[in-house]
Amino acid sequence: MSVLPRTLLPDSAEVGPEGQLLVGGCDLASLAEEYGTPLFVYDEAQLRARCREAVRAFGDGVAYATKAFLCRAMARLAHEEGMHLDVASGGELAVALGAGVPATRIVLHGNNKSDDELRRARQAGVGRIVVDSFDELDRLERLHDEDGIVAKVLLRITPGVEAHTHEFVMTGQDDSKFGFGLKVGDAHRAAERARTSPAVELVGLHAHIGSQVFVAGFYEQAIEALAPIVNELALPELSIGGGIGVAYVEGEEAPSLTEWGDVVRRACERAGITAAVSAEPGRAIAAAAGITLYRVGTIKDVPGIRRFVACDGGFVDNPRPALYGSGYETFLPRAVEADRTEVVRLVGKHCESGDVLVPEAKVPPGLVVGDLIATPVTGAYGRSMGSNYNLLPRPAVVFVADGQARLVVRRETDDDLLATDVG
Repeated sequence: MSVLPRTLLPDSAEVGPEGQLLVGGCDLASLAEEYGTPLFVYDEAQLRARCREAVRAFGDGVAYATKAFLCRAMARLAHEEGMHLDVASGGELAVALGAGVPATRIVLHGNNKSDDELRRARQAGVGRIVVDSFDELDRLERLHDEDGIVAKVLLRITPGVEAHTHEFVMTGQDDSKFGFGLKVGDAHRAAERARTSPAVELVGLHAHIGSQVFVAGFYEQAIEALAPIVNELALPELSIGGGIGVAYVEGEEAPSLTEWGDVVRRACERAGITAAVSAEPGRAIAAAAGITLYRVGTIKDVPGIRRFVACDGGFVDNPRPALYGSGYETFLPRAVEADRTEVVRLVGKHCESGDVLVPEAKVPPGLVVGDLIATPVTGAYGRSMGSNYNLLPRPAVVFVADGQARLVVRRETDDDLLATDVG
């Protein structure tokens, strides 16, 4: 038997009277008819529950990492549930502010913030800027000379911890484009400079070891590495960043936000760290709450080799399989509990052989052209990393709860694609 594991579906998922999947009380097939495909569907109650769990685990100051998934509705939701927002660009900052999130509840990240991004963030009054380089300190001092604004900052420290994850999303190792290296002494030099600079108020340190980290113990290693400088500088704040993993496929297990918070808290206590400790979960908030719906357009059998199933989306709405070899499950929303006895290759419609969503996709027998096919756990780094390759319009996003669906991001149109083309 290879029935889709229930644990990979959103919290509110239930099976309808005809074997179809309902999320938030809404029939997925009906949503596809109303809003079209590809379509991102989010369980709003689960998003809210994960935000509340993060606040319980880490307290006030824990920030939602908006790079995982952001729109105004998501920014408002995270704020309503007590989270700060971590933004990594001027665009993410604009969306957060546009959603009505107070600037004081926003943290600005980025390894190469422009003058304009720093100027906008400082003038808006963001709560914290996470400084990533000496060049950024130069920029902050130059901007301070212009307007006299003093920014509250955290220094991003590279602790020299190599978390076991894909090399593209490892960030805490010594050879990283991010942060001030601890082992080479840059962290101490940056702290000394920030403490004496008139342009910034140094309030804490920040570290991030990577993304999709399944072993919470790696955060213990990071805290052990950071403890001497944290305790020496006696700063009031420490952010351990984000990156805790989620289960994407059958057989995977990941720590909960609560378990992650417990590990971090105990490690800080052992290390004698008295700073207020926060974190920046993104994937752990959004990933499992989302499902992507596709419509099957072509089924192609290559005798003795494989069956290709082509859908109306592809790596423009989920680039993770092409970028990282990330695994996903598949199912048919009309028969979510069916035994998936056939293996096909789920591919997109783009002009690339690498446009593969699920190389070995398990489906029940009887799949036909026109069927809906879905990939669960696609709420993070799908739409946010998407593109308009082949000039496909980006999909719509709906939130579902209590039997109601609300459109939070409309599908792009040809007019949208032409809007910036001034030639």
